[in-house]
Order: sequence, then structure tokens, then C-alpha cells
Amino acid sequence: MSHTPQNRLGLAVHGLLALCRAGFEKEVAAELDELATGLGLMGFVRAQPGKAFVTFEAYEPVAFADLAERCDWRSLTFARQLLPWFARIDNLPERDRATPIVATARAAEQRFAELVLETPDTDDAKQQSGFCRRFALPLQLELDKAGVFRERAKGLPELHILFPDATTAWLCAALPGRAALWPMGIPRLRMLREAASRSTLKLAEAIFTLLTEDERNASLRAGLRAVDLGAAPGGWTWQLAHRGLRVTAIDNGPMAPSVMATEMVEHIRADGFTWRPQRPVEWMVCDMVEQPTRIAALVADWIATGRCRRTIFNLKLPMKKRLEAVEQCRAIITKRLAQEGPFELRFKHLYHDREEITGYLALRNPRGG
Repeated sequence: MSHTPQNRLGLAVHGLLALCRAGFEKEVAAELDELATGLGLMGFVRAQPGKAFVTFEAYEPVAFADLAERCDWRSLTFARQLLPWFARIDNLPERDRATPIVATARAAEQRFAELVLETPDTDDAKQQSGFCRRFALPLQLELDKAGVFRERAKGLPELHILFPDATTAWLCAALPGRAALWPMGIPRLRMLREAASRSTLKLAEAIFTLLTEDERNASLRAGLRAVDLGAAPGGWTWQLAHRGLRVTAIDNGPMAPSVMATEMVEHIRADGFTWRPQRPVEWMVCDMVEQPTRIAALVADWIATGRCRRTIFNLKLPMKKRLEAVEQCRAIITKRLAQEGPFELRFKHLYHDREEITGYLALRNPRGG
């Protein structure tokens, strides 16, 4: 009987794997357990503090085709990556890691169209990153020889391999568009000198992570108007102005000269919690250091009253009870917008976030829209 991998999605998986920032394993474990329950999976979560990844192990194998569409990395707030896994290889030989990996992938009877090698975001695991760069092409060639790989073939899943250390590999699969936009969920964004502060990268990541392509094209057009609450020194303001939006920067502190030099910015010295625009704007963005519940109430009010059509904002979370704080903020926003119609609320713990999450909020059918 031939043992040739098939083009169809006949892969059997054994659970889910999520990457995160080290120290947030507890939050991801809770989210992963809830997701698995919603998917009808029976099993248990494994999470070790500081390892920067969490796994859910199902009691029985489940068809990849049944999970693939519903495993989207955006569905978990604290996960940078979310993947169904189908095999774990222990005791990899140092001089020939390819042979057991290829054999395991071939035994899964599934062809793959892309290969992504990843590590958790820890100092120990990052020591494997150089190996991953050197190993990717030789491994791809070996997979191709074994009939496991058909580069860029439509309809086939991606093969993701996670190396938490030198001797262990987790083999995972993802449909195109369901895995994180960047390997390990770590964006490759360039910091420009005139951007005033590294916080500009946080907004840039949020724009790519929290918005769809259609939403980006519609809402970030040159000439639209935006407000940045708590703007100084101007990292978020610059990101919007750089995209051609006219920005009103609200902050009692000074703005960086490079931001004002764009000639797209009006700086008003005022309190971000009390200032209001004379007419509606497309965007309100907010990165103020304040209690998360107060920020949640503020952004919900701007959306409910039509002062802005959409908002990106940060919630500074407590060190403990992070999930509870997120749900409290979600409840505040939901209650405020209950009479305004359906809305989009998306939260993500971005790579450029630390003890905070970034949110996106917009009415689906805003007044006048």
C-alpha cells in the first residue's frame, strides 16, 4: 500500500499550541481552554511560567479539517500565534534533525505548501533562531524529496515547526490566513527617526493586526481627520500623519519638532479626558496612562456619541487579574453601546505591548455611514 501524502486535508491533530509573551502563560492557558471547549475538544492545558508558549492536548485525535477554519490567531487576546499541532518529536539528534522531522511529516499523510520555523520568545529559545534560519531551506528540500511539500500550492496548509529547545520540535499546521502575519507573531517593523518615539511601532502593529485590509483602505485615506488623546511626544500622531491623515494632538506636554514638521498636525494643550472635537472625525486614538476602566468608558463614549467613527486605544492592565480587567472593560463598552447597534471590539496583546493590550472599537453601521 502506497504511503504517499494526500492533497486533501486528511490530517489528524492532537491539540492546539499558542505562543505569547513570557509571563502571560496563565492568561493564554485560560483562553486556550475556553477555545477548546467551544470547539468541542476534550483534554487539558499545559503551561509553564516563562516558557512563552502553551499547549492544549486533546484526549483523542481530531480532524484538522474540522478545526482549521476556526483556529484563527486573532481569536485569543493574549496569544501571538495559534496553531493546531499534530506531532511532537523529542530527543532530536543534533547532527540530523531533518530525518525524524521529515519521517513524522510524511507519516501524517498531508502535503504542505509553506514551511515556517519558529521559536518561543525567550532568551533560551532564541538561541535556536540562527539554527532555524540555516535549517529552513535544507529541511524544505528534504520535505520536497519525500513528497510532503508542494511550494505555494493553493488549498494546502502551512507547516509550522516550533523549536522550544535544541532537541524538541512541535509540528503544527495552519490554513493560509489563519496563522499570525509574522513568524512567532513578531512583526518586522522599522522605526524611523522622525517618528518621535518607539510607541509609533505599537500603532503600526495594531493597524496591521486589528484591522482588515478593507478597513485599512477605507479608514486610513489621506485627508481624513484624526484625534490623538495624550499625544506627546507624538509617536502615534506621527504614524497617522505619515499616512496622510490630519491629526489634532491633545496633550499638555510638548510635541516632538519632527512630528510638527509634517505640517499635518495641530497641537492643542488640553486634558484628553475633557477635550471634545467641534465636528466628528474618522479616528480617535488613545495611549494615555490611566486606569483601564476609565479608558474603556472614554472610548465607548466617543463612539456612542459619534465623535469618531473608530478608535484604537491601549488598556494598561494590572499585574494580577489581567483577564478579569479585560472582561470588566469589555462589559463597560458593551453596556455603553447597547443602544447604538452592533459594534466591532477587538483586543490583542501586541508584540510591542508590555503590561497592556491594544483595542479596536467601531460601530458596524455608524450614524451617517
